[in-house]
Amino acid sequence: MTSTLPSNLSASKTSPESLKLPVSIRLRQRLEESGTPFLANDNISHILREGELDQLEIEVAGKVRELLRSLVIDIDNDHNTEETAERVARMYLHEVFKGRYHSQPKIASFPNVKKLDEIYTVGPISIRSACSHHLVPILGSCWIGIKPGDRVIGLSKFSRVADWVFSRPHIQEEAVIILADEIERLCAPQGLAILVKAQHYCMKWRGVKEPQTSMVNSVVRGDFRHDPSLKQEFFELVRQQESLLIR
Repeated sequence: MTSTLPSNLSASKTSPESLKLPVSIRLRQRLEESGTPFLANDNISHILREGELDQLEIEVAGKVRELLRSLVIDIDNDHNTEETAERVARMYLHEVFKGRYHSQPKIASFPNVKKLDEIYTVGPISIRSACSHHLVPILGSCWIGIKPGDRVIGLSKFSRVADWVFSRPHIQEEAVIILADEIERLCAPQGLAILVKAQHYCMKWRGVKEPQTSMVNSVVRGDFRHDPSLKQEFFELVRQQESLLIR
C-alpha cells in the first residue's frame, strides 16, 4: 500500500548503462533493490527523479499505441485515434492514476487551540478510482467523521487527500484503509470514521451488467470504534447530509 522511500534510495547513483534502459525498467529495478513495494495502489512518486515522469509518459504512449494496433485499429489513418495513445498516457499518469505518480498535495495541520472534542463529518466527497482487476471506473462518494486530537486540518484538505488516495487502481476495501491511514498520519484524531458508497463499472459495464448495484463499506478507528454511541452518531450525521441532497 502507500510506501515510504528508504533514506538511501534518493542518494543512489545512476550508471550510464542503466540510462539506456526504458525508464519503467529503471524504476522497477530501483524499487526492487530498495525493497519498496509497487503494487497497483502504492504511491511511487518518492523514487521518481527529475524528468523521469515525462520519460514514462512517452514510454506508456508507445505501449498504448501498440495495444491499439494489436486491437486491429488503424491508428495511422483513423483521425479519431491517431493521438489516442498520447491522451491515454497523459490521463493515466496525471489524472486517473495521479495518486501513484504524484506526491501527496501539501496539507498543513494546525494546533487544536480550543481543544475541540466534538465530532464532525465532511461529505459527500466525490471519489473517482479504477478497479484494479479491469481498470474501469469506480465512482462514488465518501464521508469522513473526525473527533479531533491535538491537531486539525482544513475541511477542503479531506477532499484533496481523498482524491489523491483514490486516484489509483484499487479495490474499494483497501482504498478506505489507505485513506484512513493517511488522515491519521496528517492530524492524529482521537476518532476517525469513513464511509464509502460507490458504483463499480466492472459490474455495470461488463460481466453481470447490474446497473443499480453499489458497494458500501466503512472503517472506524479510535473513539468511534470503542464508543458505539459515537459510531451511531456518525452514521446518523451521514444520513442527515444525504437527506439534504435529496430535497
